[in-house]
Amino acid sequence: MASAPGTGTDVSPEENLPEVAHAVAIIMDGNGRWATEHGVPVADGHRAGSRALRPVVEGAIDLGIESLVVYAFSTENWSRDAAEVGALMEIFGETIDRELEDLAAQGVRCRFVGRRDRAPDWLRSKMDQLETATADRSMLQLWIAFDYGGRAGLAEARRRIAEDGADVDEETFARYLYAPGMPDPDLVIRTSGELRVSNFLLWQSAYAEFVFVDTLWPDFGPDELRTAIEEYANRRRRFGGR
Repeated sequence: MASAPGTGTDVSPEENLPEVAHAVAIIMDGNGRWATEHGVPVADGHRAGSRALRPVVEGAIDLGIESLVVYAFSTENWSRDAAEVGALMEIFGETIDRELEDLAAQGVRCRFVGRRDRAPDWLRSKMDQLETATADRSMLQLWIAFDYGGRAGLAEARRRIAEDGADVDEETFARYLYAPGMPDPDLVIRTSGELRVSNFLLWQSAYAEFVFVDTLWPDFGPDELRTAIEEYANRRRRFGGR
């Protein structure tokens, strides 16, 4: 066993390396740029992005990931052109219809994180259907961040804590967040080369590792996921210690 340079302490080069990221979050970015590069409407880029999710979910299962949360629609996305927002709602519905049966068969439990009161009634019905149909599955927990904003989630948690008159500490605060049963991510991946978190899981990702990749989301697949996991596996997570 080798000594760490300058410390005189016997530390294996591989000591404390994580074997696998059990909880992964992905900021799925780049659909619009993919559409521009391919000379197609933005809606087609979003449809390509929706089809990219299934192989990534299957890759997550193969890698032993237990929890996967994907950033599908942010609170800020409502400010986009009404036609694009309408197309996104339709694509969400199409994706649920297309994937529900296979996700359930593969043991994937699906849940939505964030608000859903601003979604159309017909889409809320489909969301409920997906959650109900997969409620007893346990191979992979898939969390879909829809109408989600990290700051909005924090503000909502604080408001409800005040209403309940609860004492505020970290453990209590976490219980009031959207989907308190969702594990904090070990690893956050962002596609498309952007280097920011965009209001995603601000509380939950406090100690997450981040991997930023240039690949646009519709081109991101199991191989890219594996590469990100391998990069994560070569990092030490000290949580403030040494």
